[in-house]
Amino acid sequence: MPASETTQRVAVAAVGIPLALAAVYAGRWVLGALLTLIAVIAALEFGRMAARKEGHPIRLLVAGGAAGFVLLATLFPAGGAAGAGFAGWTALLVLVAATAAIWTRGVTGQPLLAISTTVFGALYTGGLLAYGLFLRHLPGLHGPWHGTALLFAPVLLTWVSDTSAYFAGRQWGRRKLIPKVSPGKTVEGSLGALVGCVLAAAAYATLLSRFPSYRISLPEAIGFGLLISVAAQVGDLAESLLKRDAGFKDSGALLPGHGGALDRFDSLLFTLPIAYVFFRYLVGSGA
Repeated sequence: MPASETTQRVAVAAVGIPLALAAVYAGRWVLGALLTLIAVIAALEFGRMAARKEGHPIRLLVAGGAAGFVLLATLFPAGGAAGAGFAGWTALLVLVAATAAIWTRGVTGQPLLAISTTVFGALYTGGLLAYGLFLRHLPGLHGPWHGTALLFAPVLLTWVSDTSAYFAGRQWGRRKLIPKVSPGKTVEGSLGALVGCVLAAAAYATLLSRFPSYRISLPEAIGFGLLISVAAQVGDLAESLLKRDAGFKDSGALLPGHGGALDRFDSLLFTLPIAYVFFRYLVGSGA
């Protein structure tokens, strides 16, 4: 990696991490605004890639649909009504996309592709990112730092998984993982990601043990680390697949040295829902 790119990455991280921490601590409206912005940018990037591949997305609906999912999570961050809201919003999105396809695409404008890519793009970006709000506002939390600690669990572990994969692959990488999708990924890097993520999860469990609820045992931490690492790697590979299919190197140029929003948050899109399900239904809020 060139020195200039490394400097850019460090500068972005030095500014971005404190801002992200402040937004997560503030919760609901501030976090919702930040996630909405990220979702809209990611949705626009997706729309641009899909259009290059002649997926004919209705780009305004992709961005608006993504924003709608995050807005629902902001209005109902504890879940409950958000489930029905998500179902209703998805149905409405399909209806509007179909109506728009009738008037703007017609039979010759590949309406099936237009509707499919529009709805998928909104779900892929905003629908998955909205789980950050659900995780931050899980029932039974003990103050804002507790919610912040829970949300930063998948954020930190995703970063550890990616970083471990990079260094393990660089040091020991010999066998390609899925060369047709991502030529740089290796089996050794993937295994390194699993090991690094499990170790980080075990260490992070000691931090969560300071709170009366959502404590996790060592076996649970190991399982959580494995789940997060697998989800992070699948998320990374999924975005690589989309970019390769569309002929893109980066999804965008949002952050210097980091590429676009999808490049930066591709793994997190998959790990946030996994973390929410793990803490909400597998661990629970009991002391």
